[in-house]
Amino acid sequence: MGVKLKDIIYSSKIKIEDLNGRILAIDAPNTIYQFLSSIRQKDGTPLMDKKGRITSHLSGILYRTAAIIEKGIKVVYVFDGKSPEFKRETVTKRKSIRIEAEKKWKEALREGEVEEARKYAIRSARLSSDIISSSKELLDLMGVPFVNAPEEGEAQASYLVQKGDAWAVASQDYDCLLFGAPRIVRNLAITLKAHELELLELDVILKRLEITREQLVDMALLVGTDFNRGIKGIGPKKAFKLIKEKGNIHNVLKDLGEELDEDPDTLRKIFLKPQVTDDYKLSWRKPDKDGIIEFLCHEHGFSKERVETAIKKMQVETSIQKSLTDWF
Repeated sequence: MGVKLKDIIYSSKIKIEDLNGRILAIDAPNTIYQFLSSIRQKDGTPLMDKKGRITSHLSGILYRTAAIIEKGIKVVYVFDGKSPEFKRETVTKRKSIRIEAEKKWKEALREGEVEEARKYAIRSARLSSDIISSSKELLDLMGVPFVNAPEEGEAQASYLVQKGDAWAVASQDYDCLLFGAPRIVRNLAITLKAHELELLELDVILKRLEITREQLVDMALLVGTDFNRGIKGIGPKKAFKLIKEKGNIHNVLKDLGEELDEDPDTLRKIFLKPQVTDDYKLSWRKPDKDGIIEFLCHEHGFSKERVETAIKKMQVETSIQKSLTDWF
C-alpha cells in the first residue's frame, strides 16, 4: 500500500513523550488494516465473536487508542470516502491478491502448515463495510472524533495538519508527504516504544533532497502510486536522479521515450490539489463506559475486566500544552 519512497526519505527517531499534548490525525484505513493483519491467532484466524463476526479491528482500536490517549495524546481518525476513478485498477488488483491469499491460507490450514497459513492470512485482510461501520461506532462510544473524507483519507488527514487542526498524520504510508502533510509519525499504531517511532518532516526532506514538493510527486509518479503504474525499472533512487537531472516528469518521459498510463498533470493534481472538506468538527468527549461495555462485552464477547482497564486509560485529562509549531 502506498508509494515506495523509503530509500530516499529522511526520518528521525522521536520519543512517545514528545507527542504529549499533541493532536494526531490517524489514517484510519491504514491503521485498521494493520490491526486486521496483526491481531490474529497463531494459525492466522482473526479474532471473532460467537456469531463469527471479526473483532480484531475493535480490539486494536480500543487497546491501542487507549494506550495512546494515556500518554496524553489526542487522536482523530480519518476515513476514506469514494475512491477516485484512477484508483480503480489498484483496488481491483488488491482485491484479487487478497482472494488468492485467502485461498492459499485455507490450503495451508488443511495441510497443517501453521506458519505458512498465518503468512497468507495476513495478506488476506480486507476492510469491509461492516468493519468500517463498527469501527466508527466504537470510536463514537470512546469519545474519539472521526472525519469522513470526500475521497482519500490520507489527503484529508494531511489537510488537517496543514490547517493546524492536528500536529501530524499517524500513518505507515509515505503518500501523506505527496498530499502535503507537514509531518508524519510512523509506527504509532504498532508500538509505543520510543526507539521505534519515526518522524517525517516534509520541509526537512525537501531541503535535504534539494527538490520541491512538485518534484517529489513527479518522482513518485515515475516509481508508481496507487493511481498509476509508473515506469518499469525505475525505483526511488533512480527517480530522484532523473528528476534532479531533468527537472520534471515531462522532461524525464521525453528523454526516456516513455509514457505514463495517465496524463502526468492529471495525476499530479490528485496529490497537489486533492479533494478535501472543511465539513467536520473535532471534539473529544469522555468515554461512554456503559455503552462500550454493552457494545464490546455483551455484543462481541470481550473481557469486561480488560475493557474496563482500557476505559480507565482513556479517562486521563489531556490538555494541549504545546503549540502546533513548537518542537523541542
